Amino acid sequence: MEPSEERGLSLRARLEALLFVSAGPVDAPRLASALGVSSKDVERALDELRRDTLERGIRLQHHRSGFQLTSAPQAAADVERLLKLETISRLTRAALEILAIIAYEQPVTRPHIDSIRGVNSDSALQTLLRYGLIEETGRSEGPGRPILYATTSEFLQHFGLASLEQMPPMAPVQVPGEGTPASEGW
Repeated sequence: MEPSEERGLSLRARLEALLFVSAGPVDAPRLASALGVSSKDVERALDELRRDTLERGIRLQHHRSGFQLTSAPQAAADVERLLKLETISRLTRAALEILAIIAYEQPVTRPHIDSIRGVNSDSALQTLLRYGLIEETGRSEGPGRPILYATTSEFLQHFGLASLEQMPPMAPVQVPGEGTPASEGW
């Protein structure tokens, strides 16, 4: 019997302790290794922890392959006051468009974003990087090897999502002349 089990801590409680002290997202295999249990056991305990935190001030957030504890979105104003944080200023329409493209197409390059929008996206991309809502995740194998961008765990936290799977489905865009005009599809 392990020392923590002797003190009566469940796997879920031990997992919560590890996530509490982790500086960022941690994947299930690393958690399993640290706890000396199988990944399957960790995944079951993570699911229990996620359900348990739904009504609490913390949430279990899943981003890519990592998990972390975050404050509940409903507590954002209280946390900002306590920590004297400056809230993220309102994002411009361009920044929101780019953020949506990245969220649904990730990983994605700036040239691809520009081709969708029809305009240069450099300035808004820099704003999103500065706010930590997106990050560089590598380089494309395409010509010029452009940088790939993806959303961050801060993106999920800012929009109150536990994972990318909670994002609403994209509405189909109608082409003008084929039913509903495109502007009405947005």
